[in-house]
Amino acid sequence: MKKNVIEELRWRGMVQDIMPGLEEQLLKEMTSGYVGFDPTSDSLHVGNLLPIMLLKHFQLAGHKPYALVGGATGMVGDPSGKSAERNLLDEKTLNHNIAAVQNQLRQFLDFEEGENKAELVNNFDWMRHFSFLEFIRDVGKHITVNYMSAKDSVKKRVETGISFTEFSYQLIQGYDFLHLYKNNNVKVQFGGSDQWGNITTGTELVRKIASGEAYAFTCPLLTKADGGKFGKTESGTVWLDPEKTSPYAFYQFWLNASDADATKLIRFYTLKTKEEIEAIEKEHNEAPHLRILQKAIAEEVTIRVHGKEALDMAIAASNILFGKSTSEDLKKLSNDTFLSIFDGVPMATVKRSELIEGISIVDLLASKTGFLPSNGEAKRELKANAISLNKDKVADGLLVGPSDLINDKFILLGKGKKNNYIVIVE
Repeated sequence: MKKNVIEELRWRGMVQDIMPGLEEQLLKEMTSGYVGFDPTSDSLHVGNLLPIMLLKHFQLAGHKPYALVGGATGMVGDPSGKSAERNLLDEKTLNHNIAAVQNQLRQFLDFEEGENKAELVNNFDWMRHFSFLEFIRDVGKHITVNYMSAKDSVKKRVETGISFTEFSYQLIQGYDFLHLYKNNNVKVQFGGSDQWGNITTGTELVRKIASGEAYAFTCPLLTKADGGKFGKTESGTVWLDPEKTSPYAFYQFWLNASDADATKLIRFYTLKTKEEIEAIEKEHNEAPHLRILQKAIAEEVTIRVHGKEALDMAIAASNILFGKSTSEDLKKLSNDTFLSIFDGVPMATVKRSELIEGISIVDLLASKTGFLPSNGEAKRELKANAISLNKDKVADGLLVGPSDLINDKFILLGKGKKNNYIVIVE
């Protein structure tokens, strides 16, 4: 092979556990490997991007990646990292989630070109043919309860309680590996460090049933420098679906990373070379306040997930909130982006009929919205040139009308640099 992918992942800090012999196997010949994704939602999130990046590096090194969507395992629920039993999804929801996740995976890997083009598989396609009796006879007999109970994912749940359904999860995931080994010559499974137990159950089944050799590889689970869970913000999970997390909020997530986190993130989530990363870090350290490191990550990852146009919109939106911008910039935003930028900003509603007649800026600031406590306060702030409407400074005497609306729906009031208020016209 042209490139040692393990060496590449090692300098990036993306190697947690690796089975002996894997590096030699990958240098010897083009090898097939896979990552499994359970369709517990109709979108992947930034945590899922990490194993996707493993597959991306794997493919770039000349190997063949398989992305497995767990139509069968999704019905069971992985106990790894969970303190309580999962709620099982109904078939309609599961099928919807599978289709959505498969579409997202196509964004990241090359499914079109070359003998090492990526493949999508669904474990429901082979698990549905198994009867329960066949499965426990042909697969279950090869793995002892002692072996399964020793796995961290099970041990941590024994005291609080684990159902037979979730206990059996590792057997089904292990069988996936065996099936892919026998039918697609897949020899390695990648995953986060919490998946080591499930993956090695698969290598054990390959050894015992197929008398073959298969390998496990895990990367570290990311946590933030402050100990918080990576990929979670105050408003919740950071999703790849723009309907769940807007491109602006997605861009801001990476931009807001601490310096300590950013040095990891640029290695884990971008395809930049070692030399490029070191040059960016050097530039960043000379002027940390410019957040050069965070911008480099945010730009590359946002383009990969949402495209260049969405990145440009996210940067424009960031400038609106934190930089110098005008009402013209605001009027270019979509409703979703506008609301995403000003998420958490207080709001009030006024009737469209009132706006058609025109509302004085003093009334809009005070009695109509409550942004400022009184007309007197509004007049004082206007006299001090502290009030803006849609980012443009305004004076007393202004009559606000329909032409001032953003997207025919919003007005943005501001006092000073940091106090914003949204008026929604209905």
